Amino acid sequence: MAGSSVVLTELHWNSTNWAKVVGEIASLEKKTFPEHQSYPRSFDDELKNKNNGLIYMEISGDLAGYVMYSCTSFSAIITAIAVKENYRRQGHGDALLKAVIKKCRSKLINRVSLHVDPLRTPAMNLYKKLGFEIETLLKDYYSLDRDAYMMCLDFDEE
Repeated sequence: MAGSSVVLTELHWNSTNWAKVVGEIASLEKKTFPEHQSYPRSFDDELKNKNNGLIYMEISGDLAGYVMYSCTSFSAIITAIAVKENYRRQGHGDALLKAVIKKCRSKLINRVSLHVDPLRTPAMNLYKKLGFEIETLLKDYYSLDRDAYMMCLDFDEE
């Protein structure tokens, strides 16, 4: 999108635009994921947990996508990532993932993991491109007969 302004922002619970951003993200969640797999009902509480974080992307003021993650002492899990349909296949998912990976590295985290439906080929390809590797197959993870791969990105100790 030539001429568009792309901004990545970390959402903090005391941000003046908290309610607006959380509302837009909850709406995107509902459109992107099956009901049993989305967070909208507990989104506010999830984000107020000090171990959780969220980075969102705006393009010319429009929420384009987000990535939500949770950290422990040495590892993090990406709990959700979504990009609006009209912004997909333009590198925005890649930018969001790189931003969360950078954030995790700054916290001295040495592993980032995520779960992905094996049938979501574009997502699988994106994660592999960024260095994530399949660690295990989780049978019936999302629902009966709907599995997930757990994928991990390990950082070299420096």
